[in-house]
This record gives sequence, C-alpha cells and structure tokens, in this order.
Amino acid sequence: MVGSVIKLPIISGGDEPPRQRLPSWIRARIPSGDNYFAMRELVHGLKLHTVCESASCPNIGECWNHRALTIMILGGICTRSCQFCDVPTGRPDPVDADEPRRVAEALRSLELRHTVITSVDRDDLDDGGAAHWAATIVAVREACPEMTLEVLTGDFKGNTNDVDTVLAAGPHIFSHNLETVPRLSRQVRVQARYDRSYAILRHAKTRGATVKTGLMLGLGEELDEIRQVLRDLRELNCDIVTFGQYLRPSKQHLAVTRFVEPSEFESLRVEAMSMGFPHVEAGPLVRSSYHADAQARQFAKSKEISP
Repeated sequence: MVGSVIKLPIISGGDEPPRQRLPSWIRARIPSGDNYFAMRELVHGLKLHTVCESASCPNIGECWNHRALTIMILGGICTRSCQFCDVPTGRPDPVDADEPRRVAEALRSLELRHTVITSVDRDDLDDGGAAHWAATIVAVREACPEMTLEVLTGDFKGNTNDVDTVLAAGPHIFSHNLETVPRLSRQVRVQARYDRSYAILRHAKTRGATVKTGLMLGLGEELDEIRQVLRDLRELNCDIVTFGQYLRPSKQHLAVTRFVEPSEFESLRVEAMSMGFPHVEAGPLVRSSYHADAQARQFAKSKEISP
C-alpha cells in the first residue's frame, strides 16, 4: 500500500448535499514506511499521547515519516467539548508526574531541530496544568538543548499567571489558537471566547514571547471577518499565523460550510504578509504544527530564535 492515496472521510449533514465528497486537493496518503512505524512504536512504548493520533490529523503519515510529531501532554481526555475537535471529552485521569521525563526521552531519541508540544484542556486543575507544562518544558530543554521548542496551549481560563508559569520555563514559541472569527467562536469552541484567547496572546507578547496562532476556514466565516482578525493580530504584533481547511471528524461535529480553494489560501497568505506579519502559513491541509519546523526556520531569518 506504500504510495497509495486514501481520501479522508466523506462529509454529509447540515445544509451540505448528501454524501458530499472532499475535493481533489484534499488528500492524505495511507500512513506507512519505516519511520512511521518506528515513531508509532516509540510513542506507544513510552505511553505518550500525540495530537496526530488523538485528533485524527490527516498529515500523520507525512509528518511521522519525516520524524515530526506533536506530543500531547496532560492525558488523552479533554475537559472541553469543542465542536471541531476529535479528542475525547470527559473526566481526565490524574496528572502523570512521570510524563515530562518520558516526553524528554522521546524527543532526545528523535534528535529533532524543532518540535511542538500541545495538551488537552484541563479545567479540572486549579492551574489548568500550567505547572505540568513548565515541568515538561524544563525537562525537554535539558534533554534537547539544541532543539527549539514550540508550545501550543489552551487559554487557562484567561488566567495570565498560569501563562507566566509556562513562559518562565522558556519555550521558544508560544502558540494559542483563536480557531475562528469572533462571531463563530462560541459555537465552534463552546467553553472558550475569542476575547479571552486574544488576551492570552496579547499577554504573552507583552512578556516578550514569540507568538503564534491559527484559524480554520470553512466554518461559515466571511472574508471581512478574517481580515478583521488579521488586523487584531497585527495590533498585538503576532509573529506567526496559520490558516487551514476545517475537516469534519464525524457526523457529531460541525458541518463544513465550504471547501476553500488553494488559490484562496494563497491570496489570503499574500494579503496577510502585506499587512506585515513576519510569517504566514496557509493551505488546505495546514494545521498548527504542520511544517512547524520550517515555519520556525523561516521566521528565524527575521527574528532571532536560538536554543
């Protein structure tokens, strides 16, 4: 099956035509290859979670074959019920105090130049998991001193002290996704708010962090709304922005309102760059951590990011 192509799940429901198929430009290859299976063995052997598997990312085959992955800490069950995400919602297990060591061990063995760590939301914890985040960052930086580290966090319910706990541990890039435009934020993310996420990004920037965020397209947003978000992000001097196509994980999730043409993504990228963003990544299969290593390298050309 090496090199064969698998189409992602058929999408139906809502106002969409019955059994609407994905367009030809959205395809994912069947995960295969020595690197892919070695990565899977490593992750499972160390009892780690990855957003690649938990969120059913369409890029898992490509990324794992290039020895790139996004580790997901604080367990595999989220306390929130975002309507776009395939990570299970429920009551999480207690925090695994040994997880930072295992994450560091995995990343040291991979000898990566750059990696992304994310997490489920842990609203059950007083600090939203910030102390565990900090312990993980410290362990990874000690084990992988030559690697740049990007963290993709939740909003910590807007608690900037928790954000400071994460930043004090020294990640090279701080990322938190707005996901969509303000009008759709409550519908898409349920327990989150656009203004709270924006405040988290703004706070991180005032602390001197390199800041990144991402949006999904195809949820019903209008171009003028996207442009307003870009203006908001320029106001806080956001460094990296990503745009990707929303894909419906199941019939229980929000329906896709439309599939955005690759040319539209490119036009949006060019427009955002003209507004002064140092780096913009846009395309149908772009995700927050997709080609994150390349994003970091390109951004570093204009901004110094060093281990």
